[in-house]
Amino acid sequence: MTGSQAMKWLTGVFELILAIPIVGGIIVVASSYSVLGIMLALHILTLVLSAMNKEAKYGSIMGIVTCVLGWIPFVGWFLHLVSAILLMVSAAQRARA
Repeated sequence: MTGSQAMKWLTGVFELILAIPIVGGIIVVASSYSVLGIMLALHILTLVLSAMNKEAKYGSIMGIVTCVLGWIPFVGWFLHLVSAILLMVSAAQRARA
């Protein structure tokens, strides 16, 4: 497992937690939205690692979009869910030779 795959799994799980209705919203609001900034930094790190390893980048890019728009009720929930799915799918894929 590469570092980028581990980061995709980690950020995917975090996104999945944020996608839980009400719970995710409470986490975001209780942190004064700083959790979205932390997730943005993690997604950028994952994107850089994926680019270095020539792996899929779509999950991290979607995660970055989610962090920018995640403060919008219902839209944020949907984007967190989609990001979690894309990150975990890309983490489960085999690296290209």
